[in-house]
Amino acid sequence: MYRAYLRWLPGFSIGFWTAGWTTLVAQGPTEKSYRIQKITGSCELDGLALETFWQSTEVASGFHQKFPSDSLPFSQPTEVRLAYDQKNIYLHARCGETVRKPYVVQSLKRDFDMWNSDCFVVYFDTYNDKTNAFCFVVNPYNAQAEIFLQNGGGFGGLEPRWDNRWFSAVHRDSLGWQAEIKIPFKTLRYKAGNTLWRVNFVRVCLNINEEGCWSPIPVNFGRTSLAFSGRLEWPEPPPPPRFNAALIPYALGGLQTSFTGQPTRYQPLWGLGADAKISLTPSLNLDLTANPDFSQVDVDRQITNLTRFSLFFPEQRQFFIENSDLFARFGFTRIRPFFSRQIGLYNGQAVPILGGVRLSGKVNRRWRVGAMDIQTAGRGDLNLRPQNYLVAAVQRLVFNRSNIGFIFVNRQAFEGPRLLKSDYNRIVGLDYDLASRDNVWTGKFFFHHSLQPGTLRDAYAHASYLGYNTRHWSIMWNHEYVGRSYTADVGFVPRQFHLDSKNNRLVRLAYWRLEPSVAYIFYPENSRIFSISPQLYFNWYADSSFSPTDAQITPSLTITFLNTAVFSAGFNENFTRLLFDADITGKLPLPLPRGGYHYRTGFVKFESNKRKLFTYNLNIYGGSYFNGHILGLGGQMGYRVQPWGNFSLRFTYDDVMLPAPYGRKPLTLVGPTLEITPRNNIFFTTFIQYNTQISNLNVTARLQWRFAPMSDVFLVYTDNYGTEKWDIRSRGVVLKVVYWLGL
Repeated sequence: MYRAYLRWLPGFSIGFWTAGWTTLVAQGPTEKSYRIQKITGSCELDGLALETFWQSTEVASGFHQKFPSDSLPFSQPTEVRLAYDQKNIYLHARCGETVRKPYVVQSLKRDFDMWNSDCFVVYFDTYNDKTNAFCFVVNPYNAQAEIFLQNGGGFGGLEPRWDNRWFSAVHRDSLGWQAEIKIPFKTLRYKAGNTLWRVNFVRVCLNINEEGCWSPIPVNFGRTSLAFSGRLEWPEPPPPPRFNAALIPYALGGLQTSFTGQPTRYQPLWGLGADAKISLTPSLNLDLTANPDFSQVDVDRQITNLTRFSLFFPEQRQFFIENSDLFARFGFTRIRPFFSRQIGLYNGQAVPILGGVRLSGKVNRRWRVGAMDIQTAGRGDLNLRPQNYLVAAVQRLVFNRSNIGFIFVNRQAFEGPRLLKSDYNRIVGLDYDLASRDNVWTGKFFFHHSLQPGTLRDAYAHASYLGYNTRHWSIMWNHEYVGRSYTADVGFVPRQFHLDSKNNRLVRLAYWRLEPSVAYIFYPENSRIFSISPQLYFNWYADSSFSPTDAQITPSLTITFLNTAVFSAGFNENFTRLLFDADITGKLPLPLPRGGYHYRTGFVKFESNKRKLFTYNLNIYGGSYFNGHILGLGGQMGYRVQPWGNFSLRFTYDDVMLPAPYGRKPLTLVGPTLEITPRNNIFFTTFIQYNTQISNLNVTARLQWRFAPMSDVFLVYTDNYGTEKWDIRSRGVVLKVVYWLGL
């Protein structure tokens, strides 16, 4: 049992509600509420709120400071008004300024970084469950960003790739700036007949280093935390949307040239396909796809890999993104029963997707469902048969903000029209996500079992995570177990596989993991320092007999300054037991022999004031490394020309120094990036990736023109060169057109 003291909310009353061993704190009568008004007139988006109905709407004001202190009123006058008609929700925000300073604006690009920009944020929890919400962001230059909030809006709960139609206008004047927003009901998902939503408004003023919220949020939680949102009351149920459907066809053409073979090969690229979105109910959506694109217009940012295991790269294809958390949040980040990038890709090679269908959304406030079926063609050159992928998930809200979920994943191979009974993989799983009413306790517990030809012994995985987060304490416990026969063909479990380079094979092994950590945070008064946090972190891996394979103990100290700069330093005590001879860099003349290695490294990190035009972060580390030493430097430098230009340089340098005969191997990754956004609908990006670990130089230039809402033209040019002889490997250009046709 514990007691929470919330000094930042006057009149807070403490109440206790017990669910098993968890004690939750209930909010008292100070919960904020807003009553939205229905209108009959039209609204012209100009940012000025000149329409007469705005004068009679309720005003949301009295914002509370979120940063740097959660016990003070927000210093900048802010007023928000809401209204609606049969088709749209309208919002007007008056963002006044008592101190005039230049705005901090990262970019005019859509989906700009809301964490590092002055902006106004609104999010609607349409089911009043404090679990999922639709978030809309606009900055003083009318750049837009929309985010789907998952998992209560906390850590890992932001999906910025969600994209949909909404409209805004901004007006700047001597008193500050104003934003007017129109959000079609068709863009949202909600239950017909429900007259209570949740809402919050957030104002980020990096130019004066302050954040404010309409409904107060404690300083130790993120600005999108749904646990602290206010009430949005409707005088009558929101109007159910009329027939809501969209057809999104695309066409692409291009040319790709490979210079690695003889003679040089010129390969034309072309593709036609379409997605369709159909709202069966205001909260249940049907998605269809035929010959979807493989994101030729997006390129993964490379990372130097010294982990001996595969790296995770996020999904880029739009069909898989909406409601993706319903499928992708099962398991942990490194024990995923379902990972959509396994569909249509095989060892980095594209596999044609013939078509797919997905049904997802909420049945009511407590039940959420999803089902997806994808059919791929075979590829004879990869010895890959046609595959069918079926995923089904059900999630039920329990208690106040927790949920129980069930998932079923199935991969089935076909030989012509006949399914192959000996070529399949299935997973059934049960997850419990814990979130207390006040967000102090969070957790996740799951058990998954795989079904495949052969043995089912030890074919399961289970894990538990429990976090405790208050104003001064952040404590976490995590355990994981993955059985040797647990098989997730459509998932992502990289730690399970070890490379036996001598016999050129991957060996599947069981493992245990224990990962506790504890941190204390205190906030100095009358100081330039916002917080000081010492932390102790422990990460321990073992095989099925509890014999350690990897261990890391890290004491560290983090200092966050009021000007947003961050300094941290720490020390790693490491142990690694190589099960097989291993090339830990991918470039050694001889692999290191198997056995146990003890080594130690220290690190210092610094992130500069992110409000400045010139920003940088540095990470310096060094010490012993396996049977040798390592010295590393990483970071990023950037300069922005507000509001249209960003110039940055990302780099890592790892100098791995091992004794003879293994040698010394420096690894370099350098990535300069140029982003130019002359207008809110034109985005030009060029980035270069020089990577000596894979001996490749990649140059990608992309021009995007959003000529209509949700409709784009992309022109992408790519070059790849070898870094040893500087010989060109491949070259390509792609033109892609995507059009959103509302029906």
